[in-house]
Amino acid sequence: LQVVRDQISHCTVKLRQTTGLMEYCLEVIKENDPSGFLQISDALIRRVHLTEDQWGKGTLTPRMTTDFDLNLDNAPLLQSIHQLDFVQMKVSSPVPAPPILQLEECCTHNNSATLSWKQPPLSTVQVEGYILELDDGNGGQFREVYVGKETMCTVDGLHFNSTYSARVKAFNKSGVSPYSKTLVLQTSEDTQSEEQTLPFPVPLERSQLRRMSPFSSTLNLQPSFSGRSYFELRSSAHQLSLHSSLQSLNSAVDIKKMVAVAWFSFDPSSAHADIIFSNDNLTVTCNSYDDRVVLGKTGFSKGLHYWELSIDRYDNHPDPAFGVARIDVLKDAMLGKDDKAWAMYVDNNRSWFMHNNSHTNRTEGGITKGATVGVLLDLTRRTLTFSINEDQQGPVAFENLEGLFFPAVSLNRNVQVRACSGSP
Repeated sequence: LQVVRDQISHCTVKLRQTTGLMEYCLEVIKENDPSGFLQISDALIRRVHLTEDQWGKGTLTPRMTTDFDLNLDNAPLLQSIHQLDFVQMKVSSPVPAPPILQLEECCTHNNSATLSWKQPPLSTVQVEGYILELDDGNGGQFREVYVGKETMCTVDGLHFNSTYSARVKAFNKSGVSPYSKTLVLQTSEDTQSEEQTLPFPVPLERSQLRRMSPFSSTLNLQPSFSGRSYFELRSSAHQLSLHSSLQSLNSAVDIKKMVAVAWFSFDPSSAHADIIFSNDNLTVTCNSYDDRVVLGKTGFSKGLHYWELSIDRYDNHPDPAFGVARIDVLKDAMLGKDDKAWAMYVDNNRSWFMHNNSHTNRTEGGITKGATVGVLLDLTRRTLTFSINEDQQGPVAFENLEGLFFPAVSLNRNVQVRACSGSP
């Protein structure tokens, strides 16, 4: 760069000199005295020719210096290469042994299943990861639900009152291990028990038992993750208060035997950072004036579900939103702003339904402190309906719903919502 700068400076001086000569020649041509012009014309012509010759002799040719020359001495490198001694070593690395399921840490809760495994105590083979597989709850093919290095995983979004088979295998660079023993899991169906921990191992022949109703052809699974902290949190008996009534609509006979209860609370792990939890995660508010989203811990993919939320504080007429959402819904915007949520947002005078930022069905009637908002998710009819203080709010809000849905709320610091226990 310094060489180029020097050449630019040199060319600038030459250009300035040449421009000055040209201006002088123009002034000489304007001379009115012919004799005066003849006295200086000869010297002026020689000066112009000299300047022209200098420009033609490479004044504008880029000048290079030895600083631009790069010479590599590769002799030491070649000598080192010739002195290398190559030794080929091939060690046969065995595949891992089948993992062992830790039965004392495996359990089911509502429609979630937590599984834990480990390598055999005497195994010295390096393991790079594990593959957890689950069937569809109807004796169908196994499919991968988790691949990674963790040894514990919680799978959400299973069907209630269903029997699943699970197995795990390990892998490294040499290959994949055989499968572990198959474990049979029964999701929740008992309304009297908040948590079911099955006695393991369950004989394989039990896999055909307790299959009370047909299952959907689609298995709705959340992306798997390490579930140790989730498993430990579930020891709190106060966490399980908000519930959803799940019942089959295929028959009206002896309906009491067909009702199952799915308890859940709000989920801090998936909520926006501005959400504030209290009352064992049953009460939520926010420390921001912007809308923030929080989900329930249990996802639903089948059956009839109803839950209520009580408005414990309502200041300055905010417009909280209530409904259902996918697990990957936007957490920093009002519920229903994207295509991952179906919601009703409401102020003190009226309400609207919103999905994918589309507002429909304005309905008179709002909420105040102490009001109760009900959400009815009917995955048999694939509809979503809302109520305020036990009266239906507007028409059926949404239809053709299918997949895995989580209870969801969006709110700001002007409102506080409490999850209520279930009604009969």
